[in-house]
Amino acid sequence: MASQHGIFQSFAKMKRLLPLQKAAAEDQDPPKRLLRESFPAGIKTLCSPDDGTIDIVFIHGLTGNRDNTWTARDTTDPWPKTLLPLALATSRILTFGYDAYVADWRGVVSQARIANHAWNLLTSLASYRENDRTNERPIIFVCHSLGGLVCEDALVTARQRSEWHLQSILRSTRGIIFLGTPHHGAGLAKWAEVLSQSIGLVKQTNSNIVEVLRRDSEVLARIQESFHTMVMARSREGLPPIEISCFYEELPLLGVGLVVPQDSAILPGYIPIGIHSNHMDMTKFTSTDDPGFVAVCGELRRWIRDIDTAENHCEDLTLSNDRDLNEQPGTASQHGDGNRQFNNFGTGPQKNVEGNYFEAKGDQHFGMVPSKESMGRKGV
Repeated sequence: MASQHGIFQSFAKMKRLLPLQKAAAEDQDPPKRLLRESFPAGIKTLCSPDDGTIDIVFIHGLTGNRDNTWTARDTTDPWPKTLLPLALATSRILTFGYDAYVADWRGVVSQARIANHAWNLLTSLASYRENDRTNERPIIFVCHSLGGLVCEDALVTARQRSEWHLQSILRSTRGIIFLGTPHHGAGLAKWAEVLSQSIGLVKQTNSNIVEVLRRDSEVLARIQESFHTMVMARSREGLPPIEISCFYEELPLLGVGLVVPQDSAILPGYIPIGIHSNHMDMTKFTSTDDPGFVAVCGELRRWIRDIDTAENHCEDLTLSNDRDLNEQPGTASQHGDGNRQFNNFGTGPQKNVEGNYFEAKGDQHFGMVPSKESMGRKGV
C-alpha cells in the first residue's frame, strides 16, 4: 500500500507540473531533436541577395535554436527568411546557433559558459565574413533573451583582441535589437529553474548559465559594465555609434509569469518598446502586418536608412576632397626628366614651410645641381 501511495503522490506531482511543462517546452524542440550530435550550431544563411549591403545576425536565447526560435506556429520557415527580405531587400540575413539548453530530457546538458558561446559567435561570424570578403559590411544584431548577453560579451571580447578580423566585428556593428534580454537578471534565472524542475527526470542543469542570470550575479554585472564602457568609448575611438532598442514582453508565460520584466529588459537612455506576447512568442511573427514585426522591422529600416545616408555622405566628401585637390589654384606640380625638373606653382600667393608667402610670376625653373664629375667633363 505504501508503494501504491507513493505512485499516486508522484502522479499528482506530475499532474501539477504539466502546465509548467507545456509552457516551458513551447520554445524547445521535441525530445527526439535534443540530441547533442544534431544540435544546430554556428552561422546559417537565411537570405543572401547579390546586392547585399548589410548583415543582420539573429541570436536565439535560452532553450531556443537558430531556426525554431524565429518560427511561428503553423509555419515551416523562420520569419527572418520569409518576411524580412520583403521589407529589407539588400540585407543578408544570418542566424547563429549555440547550445543554450539549461536542462535535457536525458539528464545530460552542456556546461558551456556565456563566454564560450560569445567566443564561438565572434570567431564564426568573423570567419564567415572573411571568407567572402565582406568583413567591412555593417552589422546589426537581433538578440532574444540570453542571446543578448552572448552578443554583448562577444563585442566586448572583440575590443580586447588584437586580431584585425575579430576587431572588425566590433568596428562594423551599427545596431542591436534586444528582445527580452535580462540586463539585470532575476526573472530568466527563475524560469530556467522552473523549467529544470518541470521536466522532472532531469539529473543535471547548466548551473554556469543559471547562476549568471541571477540579479546579483557578478558575471552579469561584469558583462553589462564592460558593454556600456565599450559603447561609450566608440566616439572617442572615431567609430560610429551603436544604435540600441530594447523590446520587452507584455504577457506572462503560463505558470511562470513575466520571464524578463520590463525593468530588467530595458537599458536607460535607449528606446523601450513593448511586444504584446509572452517571452517565448515575442520572437515569432506570422505576417508583415504583425504588430511585433512592424515594430522590429521599423527599427531595422530606420537604422539601415541612416547607415546608407552616412556612408553616401562620406563618399561625397571623399570625392569632393579629391576634386578640390586636383583643381585648387596655387597647387604645385613637378615635371621633367633627368637633371632638369620644372615646378609649376600655379597662380596666386604660395605659402612655404616657414609660414612666409611669396607670389610666383611666370614659370619657375629649378634645375638640379650637376655633380662635380659632370662639371669636370664639360670643362667648368
